Amino acid sequence: MSTPCPCGPGSYHSCCEPYHAGKKSAPTPEALMRSRYSAFVLKLWDYLIATHHPSHLHGLTQTLLAEGPHPQWRGLTVHDSQFDNLSGEVFFTAWYRDDDRLDGMCERSSFVFEQGQWFYTQGKQYAPKLPGRNDPCVCGSGKKLKQCCLGK
Repeated sequence: MSTPCPCGPGSYHSCCEPYHAGKKSAPTPEALMRSRYSAFVLKLWDYLIATHHPSHLHGLTQTLLAEGPHPQWRGLTVHDSQFDNLSGEVFFTAWYRDDDRLDGMCERSSFVFEQGQWFYTQGKQYAPKLPGRNDPCVCGSGKKLKQCCLGK
């Protein structure tokens, strides 16, 4: 049985693993953002540094990324994605549990295409719109939120 990909669609083997393993580069900003979310879930700090544009690292290192605490990632919602040949943006919410409550990191991320691959540059964060208790769970289980990640 295949392992589900943390970013949502399909199995990890056919979704984000080829990017994480360096077998291929993400073809779009959304694919890169999804693979970066999965890298956060899987704690693949080297991948996060490698896909972050060098001029936008501002001292960020694998060591800093590895410092905790780390939230319990629950799911990813992509609200919008657009790009042209050289730049792109992805608007998303990464859902997590922290301090026994559900929360989300809502961000409009910017990307550039250089040297034949996409790089994350920076993001602007917004307050997440939390789903209602009876809405589908953010983890994709198919259950209502109150019966899944809200209660765990």
